[in-house]
Amino acid sequence: MRRFALLAAVSVAAAVVVSAPGAAGAGKAWFTSWAQSQDGRADAPVSAQTVRMVTHLSQGGDAVRVRLQNTFGTGPLTIGHATAGLSTSGAAVSGPRELTFAGRRGVTIPAGGEVWSDETRLATRPDTNLAVSMAVEGTAVLGRHGAGLRDNYLTPAGSGDHAADTSGAAYTSTVSSTLVVSAVDVHNPALKGTVVPFGSSVVDGIGSTNCGPGCTQLGADKRWTDDLARRIVAASAPLAVANAGVSGTTSAPSCPGMPPSVAGLDAGSRLDRDVLALHGVTAVIYYYGTNDLAYGCDGPAILASYRAVFQRLRAAGIAVYVTPSTPRPGYDDRANLARHEIGLFVSQWSSCGGTCSGVVDFDQVLKDPLKPNSILPAYDNGDGIHANVAGQQALADFVSVPMLTGAR
Repeated sequence: MRRFALLAAVSVAAAVVVSAPGAAGAGKAWFTSWAQSQDGRADAPVSAQTVRMVTHLSQGGDAVRVRLQNTFGTGPLTIGHATAGLSTSGAAVSGPRELTFAGRRGVTIPAGGEVWSDETRLATRPDTNLAVSMAVEGTAVLGRHGAGLRDNYLTPAGSGDHAADTSGAAYTSTVSSTLVVSAVDVHNPALKGTVVPFGSSVVDGIGSTNCGPGCTQLGADKRWTDDLARRIVAASAPLAVANAGVSGTTSAPSCPGMPPSVAGLDAGSRLDRDVLALHGVTAVIYYYGTNDLAYGCDGPAILASYRAVFQRLRAAGIAVYVTPSTPRPGYDDRANLARHEIGLFVSQWSSCGGTCSGVVDFDQVLKDPLKPNSILPAYDNGDGIHANVAGQQALADFVSVPMLTGAR
């Protein structure tokens, strides 16, 4: 585990960009409409087979481009053929379009690297499920986002290229993580910005598949960030939403009880890769702190990380909206004192003492007024930390869309 953590830290800090959209493609009409940040490696290597990953767009457009990453790969990753198409049912797609990379059909991404595809003309809408299919040549260990919270698909080892298949018949196995693909941009001149919720498992969507006894909603896109995206569309606000949550991570770079598996995945270390490298970002909703407190970080260490991240975001012209640390039953007296200190800082002048753009007080939404370290029972996923489907919707409903629309 400790060796993996060191590799993770090196990979994130030293990520190599293979290619990025050129000057013409970097214009204001491109916005990141979906994201899932890589946080580790797949459990097993793939070998001469095709992976089909389903992404869920917050906004649509007339063209797409896709980011592929090998951040946690142990060696070069060769994609011989890739497509993007509209997901229909299961692994089936309609109208798959070729993805190219600097005009080429295939691409090799070095360990620690990433690549953006060229733009591909494909009409999409809000709430579109876009399937990205990639034929992997040779054998490779793939980077992944662990909490995909939906079924994604693989063909058998040695089965070769099925990237252009419209049928899902060749895709005989599933994974619940998201492999290789980490962001999708849409081309839409009507949009004005992308909102990036940035945090740990409370952003990643843990709890969002819990809709009550006997109910499962795997792949139903019920994270509060998904709900917020639908509210934005209903309000005709010109914003996309791209989730940058990674479970288990912290704002502070190190805490006494931090698991080795998340070392090097703190907010400051992830900021360039998972927020600033996305396109059209105008606002961040910063939802960090619960793990910092649980892992034993004190108030000054957490607030130092807040200030450092906020400064970098605001220097990039991105508005920062911050939520105080939300309930957790395991907080001891020391953690509660630190939580109070963080809450005072965030609330000061409703702008983190002038260091952030505003406050989104999710603590007030979730906490049980009779047990402030617990989530309101109607919203509790059952672990006292994460919100269920009803709680996810309540969080989304609490966010001011006009506030986000006015962000500069």
